Amino acid sequence: MTTSARRTALRTMKAVRIHEYGNGNVLRYEDAPVPDIAPDDLLVRAVAASVNPVDWKVREGHLRSMIRHPMPLTLGWDVSGVVEAIGAEVTRFKVGDAVFSRPDIQRNGTYAEYVAVRESEAAHKPRTISHVEAASLPLAGITAWEALLAAGRLAAQQRVLIHAGAGGVGSLAVQLARAQGAHVIATASASNRALVWSLGADEVIDYRSQRFSDAVRDVDLVFDTIGGETQELSWSVLKPGGTLVSIISPPSQDRALALGMHGAFVFIEPNAAILAELAGRVDMGKLRPIVGAEFALEDVAKAHAFSETGRAVGKIVLYVGRP
Repeated sequence: MTTSARRTALRTMKAVRIHEYGNGNVLRYEDAPVPDIAPDDLLVRAVAASVNPVDWKVREGHLRSMIRHPMPLTLGWDVSGVVEAIGAEVTRFKVGDAVFSRPDIQRNGTYAEYVAVRESEAAHKPRTISHVEAASLPLAGITAWEALLAAGRLAAQQRVLIHAGAGGVGSLAVQLARAQGAHVIATASASNRALVWSLGADEVIDYRSQRFSDAVRDVDLVFDTIGGETQELSWSVLKPGGTLVSIISPPSQDRALALGMHGAFVFIEPNAAILAELAGRVDMGKLRPIVGAEFALEDVAKAHAFSETGRAVGKIVLYVGRP
């Protein structure tokens, strides 16, 4: 194919976009222009993307006060694919490289055949797993890493309680905490207990039959992935000086101060250095992504509906293009 023909072929692509905020009915699978790239961008041909709760929260308009997205907006902020083109200032990647990324949430996302990603937001894809598995890692992996190791400062021999240990973030958090040498306690349904044990949990509490606040005491760190009543009850299981880290809502600093504890809230940014660390652990057999459901890109409304139930095991992944 000539350069001219190639450019013509790349003028349009299939993407899932929203033209207004709303429920799953606002998702449109349609033709869209292939994004232009800046000098520090990669144009990535997406093979797979994944669905995260932030996707449908953006779709519903819950983040509009924080992020002013222009419409129409392509959703999705996880991708694994192949570099199609590079900007003039790119030095770490070349055309044909397999990469994965959690791109900037303020830009158009990854529910598309092509996405523009800054070089600083991408890392080489783990060699030993598929694009589908790699697409499940970036946002959840960075979240788990920053919550446990950065905000929570989890150390060997400490006790950590991880809520929703079978979920997309929780399943990675259990593995990272185990690798850190911590004693890992996780909540999960009875049907997911074996999975969470296999990921490295020392104790698994069936949240449907037992209140975690009755079963756990004196933990150094709680990782809250649920919020609401679960977050409030989590204070009671911490030891003095312990830390509650949430990715749902900021823990009360007044409550933390009164109890002699610490609270932290994590809302991640792209982080290629953490992605490289995750890829290394995957390729050494020390971390495995859990993909619990797979959908075609055009079926993203079904994927969103499933994510909104809060019942997904591991990550929900979208097929976008050929490997």
